[in-house]
Amino acid sequence: MKKILFIATGGTIASKKTENGLTPQITPEELLSYIPEVEGLCEITAGGSFFFCGSELVNPFNLDSSNVVPENWSTLVKVVKEHYEDYDGFVIAHGTDTMAYTAAALSYMIRNSEKPIVITGAQRPINLDITDAKTNLS
Repeated sequence: MKKILFIATGGTIASKKTENGLTPQITPEELLSYIPEVEGLCEITAGGSFFFCGSELVNPFNLDSSNVVPENWSTLVKVVKEHYEDYDGFVIAHGTDTMAYTAAALSYMIRNSEKPIVITGAQRPINLDITDAKTNLS
């Protein structure tokens, strides 16, 4: 079974409604709880940190993606590089406003990766009944 490092960064996919609009507040564990169908594919266990399919959940920052800056790209690269040998692939949950910029930056900062690095997000938060988040994250 493949080990995937799940990296959550905020964005609409992880947002809840507040009096000031949508704000990233949903933890990586909560994000994955909205897609229980993947539990049939792997075992979810908890230890000193949370594990999903035998893989660690990481939340290096929790931002609206319109606030993501080059320093955040460097942080993502650092997380991937620190865990590169331990995982078969990486899934990054990200906001849609700057997802293309992050994808482009990572493609230049992490060259010739033999492992998949997938970035996904959503137009609507995962906690809504009608959302693309569950399908996109699955």
